[in-house]
Formats: sequence, C-alpha cells, structure tokens
Amino acid sequence: MSVKEFAWVCFGGACGSGLRFLVTSWTLARYGNAFPFGTLAVNIVGSLLLACIFQISRNATWLGPTLQLALGTGVMGGLTTYSTFNLELVRYLQDGQVRLALTYSVATLFGCLLAAVLGSSLGRMIATS
Repeated sequence: MSVKEFAWVCFGGACGSGLRFLVTSWTLARYGNAFPFGTLAVNIVGSLLLACIFQISRNATWLGPTLQLALGTGVMGGLTTYSTFNLELVRYLQDGQVRLALTYSVATLFGCLLAAVLGSSLGRMIATS
C-alpha cells in the first residue's frame, strides 16, 4: 500500500460518508423516522454500485487499481453502513417491534442482493461497450 492509495481511500471514504449523510437527511425529512429508509437506500445503492465497480474492474482496463480502491473501499465503504443497519435492528428488537425488524432485514437482504445482481450486469455492459 502506498501513501497515494491510502489518501485516495480516505478521500473516497469522506465522499461516501457525506453522501450517506445527505441521503439519510433527505429520507428523514421526507419520510420521518418510523422506518430507516436512509440506511436501506444507501445499502441497496451501495450494493449496486460496488457490484458494478467490481465487474468493470474485471472486464475493462480503464478502471485502474487506485480508482478501484478509491471507489470500492473508499466511497462505497463510507456510503454503506452495516453497523447502522445492525444497531437499528437491535433497537427494533429491544422495543418489541419484531415485525418491523423482520421487514427491514428481508428488505435489506433481498434489496441489496437484487441491486448487486443488477450492478454486476450493468458493470459488464459498461465494460464491454
């Protein structure tokens, strides 16, 4: 690992964290806090984008290793937030909201899986065009 790669990952992480803050703030203002739409949205979008980045990096030479690190580890690492997802689940369970916890878990699991499949297909299309 070089200092340059480390700096790009840090820069990407700051950008991803900023994006997460914007998405979460917007969803809270629009939908309230009855359901964690912001966390769900960033995890689904992040799954799509990370799979897309991965496929592009496998099939195209124009996405170099440093940019892969900045986007994949940095931006996507800052954007997605499994720890927040986990904390929200624990809070729902502690509050006796089992149905909401299960709904959120299933929506996250299948939403992120579908997004990753779509992102992978999108990445292959981008890389081969």
